[in-house]
Amino acid sequence: MHKPLRIAAIAAACAVTGAALYGAGAATAGQSTANSTHEPYNIGLLVKDIDTYYGTTADANGVYQASSDSPYAKDLARIDSAARKYIDQAARKAHHRGEKAAVVFDIDDTLLLSLDYEKRYNYTYNATTWADYVNKADRPGVFGSAELVQYAESKGVEVFYNSGLSEAQRTAAVANLKKIGADVNLDADHMFLKDKANPPAYLSSCATPGTWTCTTVQYKSGTRKHIEDDLGYEIVANFGDQYSDLDGGYADRTYKIPNPTYFVS
Repeated sequence: MHKPLRIAAIAAACAVTGAALYGAGAATAGQSTANSTHEPYNIGLLVKDIDTYYGTTADANGVYQASSDSPYAKDLARIDSAARKYIDQAARKAHHRGEKAAVVFDIDDTLLLSLDYEKRYNYTYNATTWADYVNKADRPGVFGSAELVQYAESKGVEVFYNSGLSEAQRTAAVANLKKIGADVNLDADHMFLKDKANPPAYLSSCATPGTWTCTTVQYKSGTRKHIEDDLGYEIVANFGDQYSDLDGGYADRTYKIPNPTYFVS
């Protein structure tokens, strides 16, 4: 993918309230910006806040993991509960109307947790180390994510993936999602990844073979538009850890997954 903007100091507020439902197209969690005219929040203290939020611990293999009783896990559980209730209602309504309901999931830090990478590289990004990390296909699942994917499928809702991972990372992404139990619709017709060499025609306004100028919002919303307008689905819910995963429309409801470790514009 990965992240064009890596800002560790994304906001202490996001670390404790970032799990809020983003619903109906308007953010409900506060965001600070990098344009402050006063002294920014101390980055050392922010890292401690992030560790407290995730309940970060190293396992027996030295891999940093989030704790299942952390504030992060509790925020995810609240989102999961609300999303399940809504998906159930939306599926029933779509069936009654004769519509094909769908849900869309981002992958990085929406389904697969990259906390270990962030910790090891001090919240900085390097394309080589990131590619190596992704290709290991060994990231843990975001708490409850695989179960939510399976739940949507059980309600007759079509599952799609809309990720900033590259086409070259497809094999690793599929293997990792299978490993965490999110083994639903992992084919090329349902998993949309960035293909800068041969972008799809529906992104022609910002991408042609060999030339990619799409912003994250253009890429993600353009893909959702394709799912709705070309494939004939009604996207009832869209899940992502970045606001750029969610902006741009083509989803009845959006859910912001907490992630205080980086920011993608």
